[in-house]
Amino acid sequence: MTLIPIEARSGPVSEGVVHDPPPDARRERFEQVFAAHRDAVLGYLRRRTDSGHDAADLVADTFLVAWRRLDDVPQGPQARPWLYGVARRVLANHRRGEGRRHALATKLLSEQLAETPNIPAPDDGPTARAFRLLPEQDREVLTLVVWEELDTAQVATALGISRNAVRIRLHRARKRFAKLLTAPRTHVAAATLKEGVSHEDA
Repeated sequence: MTLIPIEARSGPVSEGVVHDPPPDARRERFEQVFAAHRDAVLGYLRRRTDSGHDAADLVADTFLVAWRRLDDVPQGPQARPWLYGVARRVLANHRRGEGRRHALATKLLSEQLAETPNIPAPDDGPTARAFRLLPEQDREVLTLVVWEELDTAQVATALGISRNAVRIRLHRARKRFAKLLTAPRTHVAAATLKEGVSHEDA
């Protein structure tokens, strides 16, 4: 029997043929996530660091985690709060590593207790002072709502807590912030320390 070679035919492939996924699909997805959320993550970190260089390094660390956990990155609008959650943990590790958390708290408290009524800092109004004296959890939930413009569900994703916990934490943060704004300056630091020691968030 004579075998007749069959040549591959050009043109459209039938629907029954299974196509392999594009070889760079993972890289393409990451590049889309990076392009869509890079500026937002940079802004988030820039507002929480003293150095633009530190913020840039932390952005790189955040997206390194995103690359490694790309399958965990949500689709759609939940991707941004998910990245904020990663950035928050990266920043916390950075602060612990350099001991900045303690140094910053000590510096702010010293400035608040210093008696300099005749030399006010140009950007150091009562709102800024009250905000800096809030516990870190209060500052974080307020900035996610005000600066990052996240809704309750997105804040919950960023912080890794339930929506109900977000509502409770936000209510308490707003209440303490209002109290600090109306309190006499000489009593603000002491009141804040008392709140921080006696209160535990849900």
